Parts: sequence; C-alpha cells; structure tokens
Amino acid sequence: MPTVFVNDIYLYYEEAGRGFPILFVHEFGGDWRSWEPQVRFFSSRYRAITFSARGYLPSDVPDSPAAYSQDWQVEDVKGLLDALRIDRAHICGLSMGSYTTLLFGLKYPDRSCSLAIAGSGYGSGKSRQEFHQRVAEMADQMLKDGMKAISQAYTQGPARVQFQNKNPRGWEEFRQQFEEHSPKGSAYTFLGVQRQRPSVTDLGKQLKNMSLPVLIMLGDEDELGIEGSLFMKRNIPRAGLEIFPRSGHTLNLEEPERFNSSLLNFITAVDAGRWEARDPRSLVGLM
Repeated sequence: MPTVFVNDIYLYYEEAGRGFPILFVHEFGGDWRSWEPQVRFFSSRYRAITFSARGYLPSDVPDSPAAYSQDWQVEDVKGLLDALRIDRAHICGLSMGSYTTLLFGLKYPDRSCSLAIAGSGYGSGKSRQEFHQRVAEMADQMLKDGMKAISQAYTQGPARVQFQNKNPRGWEEFRQQFEEHSPKGSAYTFLGVQRQRPSVTDLGKQLKNMSLPVLIMLGDEDELGIEGSLFMKRNIPRAGLEIFPRSGHTLNLEEPERFNSSLLNFITAVDAGRWEARDPRSLVGLM
C-alpha cells in the first residue's frame, strides 16, 4: 500500500503514467477513488496522482479534532509533493479539494503551474451562516449514527441528483464509497475544515494578486457555488470560468468526458503560455 509520512500522519496515494505531474484533490464526499475517470484519461499523457486526505481511509484518521483544519489540508498537499520529490505540478480540486487547491496556490504559488477549481464557492457570501449551521448538524449526526445516517440527505442533495439521474450506476458507486468513510474522520473534517475555512468573498485582495493560471468549473444547477465562483472569476487576473449546462456538483464524475477535455485544453494552453491575464478592455465600465 503506497503511503507517505506527512505532518505526523500517513497519507495513502496512487499514481499512474509518466510525464509532468497532475495532482487531484478530492471533495468531502469522495476519496482517492473519486478521480478514477481522470487518472485513466490523463495517465496516458501525464503523471496522474490522487490521494486520500487525512481522515479518509486508507490514510490515517487522527483522533484529535485539532488535527483537522484547512491549514493542515494545504500543508498535506505540500508534504505529499515533497515526499514524491515534485517541485511543481498542475493541481486540480473539486469542492473541498478546490478550496485546498486555491489556498495552496495562494500560499505556495511557486509549487503550482496551474489551478483547476471545480464545484467551489460553498459557504461563501450570503449562504455562509446557513452553511455553518448545516455543517454542525450533519457532523453531530455522523458521530452519533455513522455515515449511513446522512447518506440519503447528502448523496441525493439538490446538487447531487443530477449525477444520480444521468448515471445511476456511477452514482451508486459514489454512494457506497461515501458510506465506507470514517464517521469520525468525516465529522472532524466537516467541523475543522469546512466550518472554519475562509469565505472566498473574504479573499479579494489575495485573489487580485494571484498570478497563477486558474480554470473555474461549475455546474449551472450547483446553486450554492455560483456566488463564490463568480467572485473568483472577477478577482483572479488569469481566471477562466466554464459553466456546465444541466449539471450539478460532482462534475468530474457526472460529466467526465467534458471535464477531462476542459482540463486538458486548459493545461495545454498554460503549457503553451497562452492563458494570459484578462484584457483590461473587457472589464465592465461606464460607456
């Protein structure tokens, strides 16, 4: 079982292919297995790497709630790259993983070639207080009754039913994997990472100073991510925003062909030096 010792824990990872590295960072509802369609596709061209975050088996599940935070997630990504002797990588994250990707790029821009941020923006802006309350309620339920107690509410939420409708077999696999997660690891991740992470809308000054190429991807029915995703697009100089029609939250599994194509086109443009900053003439102003 391939593991690396990072920040006093063991992280499980898998990789396939050769070439320049792409690191995939999973969402709360997923784990290292969530990126299988991307690993299969990109490993023919790149060194594709996926891992389970702390709290997600077969990585370690720390007993202390203090071991779970957005800062630890960022440092774990750095530690994984260090352990694999990777100086720079393209980094792609979904949802929780997209926050980690964004914050990693802000803290360690010299370790990132590009950032792909998918299904992001939850818990930002007007929805933040409601988001925090829901996180606390679900974490308490996980600790008391296990993952199956929240499985229906989570895996069939308003931005998940699109996946279920398009690909029932793929969604069922996602549901089964979700229920295999550690209740303790998931609850502490909810409380320490999601509930404590900064709102995207509070990062305006940092985002304006970001020089990395960024691709933001969002499903048009992923309602709670719209405000945060638009904020990132408007503030990151080299950001592009792609909206997937009739799509929800789990974009990489729900629309794998389009996701892979979009990500490949983005990385190809970055590598060719053709993902420039936005032309100031395109900014909205007085006529």
